[in-house]
Amino acid sequence: MRINLLLALPIIGAIIIGIIPNDKEGNNAKNIALTTCLLTLIVGGIIAADFNPNQPGLQQQLSVEWLPFLGLNYTVGIDGLSLPLILLNCLLVTLSFLNGELEGKKLSKPKLYCIMVLLLAACVNGALIAQNLLLFFILYEVKLVPTYLLISTWGRDKSGYAGIKYLLYTAFSGIFVLTAFLALYFLNGSGSFDIDKINTTILPESKQIILLASIVIGFAIKIPIFPLHTWLPPAYTESATPVSMLLGGIVSKLGTYGLIRFGLQLFPQLWQEISPYLAIIAVISAIYGSLVAVSQTDIKKMVAYASLAHINFVVLATAAATQLAITGAIVQMVAHGLIVALLFHLVGIIEEKTGTREMSELQGLMNPYRGFPFVGGLMITAVMAGAGIPGMIGFVGEFICFQGSFTVFPLYTLLCLIATGLTAVYFVILINRVFFGRLDNYKGYYPKVAGYERIPAVVLAVMIIFFGLQPSLLTHFSLATSQMIAQGIQYNSNIF
Repeated sequence: MRINLLLALPIIGAIIIGIIPNDKEGNNAKNIALTTCLLTLIVGGIIAADFNPNQPGLQQQLSVEWLPFLGLNYTVGIDGLSLPLILLNCLLVTLSFLNGELEGKKLSKPKLYCIMVLLLAACVNGALIAQNLLLFFILYEVKLVPTYLLISTWGRDKSGYAGIKYLLYTAFSGIFVLTAFLALYFLNGSGSFDIDKINTTILPESKQIILLASIVIGFAIKIPIFPLHTWLPPAYTESATPVSMLLGGIVSKLGTYGLIRFGLQLFPQLWQEISPYLAIIAVISAIYGSLVAVSQTDIKKMVAYASLAHINFVVLATAAATQLAITGAIVQMVAHGLIVALLFHLVGIIEEKTGTREMSELQGLMNPYRGFPFVGGLMITAVMAGAGIPGMIGFVGEFICFQGSFTVFPLYTLLCLIATGLTAVYFVILINRVFFGRLDNYKGYYPKVAGYERIPAVVLAVMIIFFGLQPSLLTHFSLATSQMIAQGIQYNSNIF
């Protein structure tokens, strides 16, 4: 089945790269990796073309016994929750290879780098199609290895510290998730970790609360939410640009995906018990991330905190758990991934060409002759999308999230709008200080932006605008799945 290629192709590509002889600049490895990613993206597009948006349940299902005595089966499938994220993963991994930091002698150990990126792509795809709790957990944890190596080996000066911190936090995330999954397996008595065989309604409410809390904490670390976010700034800022694109664009989405798939979907009748607290934390996280972003002088760190703020709009929508809110959460995950990936890519170009990310050392980069007007124009597009300007996918995601959340959490939704307002503040500061003003004559002779570096920026910008103008092409994948998930939620008018 085609769905297996989403997991198999990147692994096959990694094996081929490991077998081929070394070349001085690693061009063979990069070409094979890029070709593999393009093939995987094409497979994802074919799956999307055959996807029936009116069917709420799983499609492309496959279940093969693997280790039945452990309850571990190769059970996979896709629905309107996982498909948009799979396409996002395939796209961002492909675009991440078109980066100036990967060219020539700038990239050390190119074969190992390409293998790690492909393994990361395989693990993310595998986790998104997995319909067996233990299979999901294995892929969720295995991705730690390539992610840690990508951060620590090809990062900046403090990348070792950032990698270790990421590794420890995500390991703790896995402990909470595995504890809940094992408890569900033993308490359920079905003899299988397959999701469709897990019935939480037969468990006492006290045990359900403990298990749900464990799942929420585990995935909250991954998202992350305040105060479990301290791994995020060093991991995002110390990583190489393409790694930052993947971390912010798709890897963090495993947290929000897990929150919906294993928290909301497995415990629908109990969700209202914890949803008010989750909504409060989402509001705090969004406002905190926005306020800290305003105070940053490092533009990459500003984008990292902006990412923290905007991903928590997904958490708020997930807490509300109406059909519209769940649809908004899925759209916002895609919007967040595209916007953050574009921002990190553009910041990476600025850092590579100028040698700095400090706003105090940058100005006038919009200069049409000696600056980067191309980068400046697309940066304005990206920040407008991040600020929720109509006509951009960021507006669509935030609007649907807030509209769906308002009926359940009107106060918390209004408070989240503060974070949206602050977005305009810190992004205006960024644009004004970095791109406008007079370009220093002594610093104004920068290398030109190469054609291949423009491709990811143009593709991401076009998609941000296209889906902003035609959001139905994105939402139609998820409407039926969102309705199915929301139907089991028990609402209480006093929860806010």
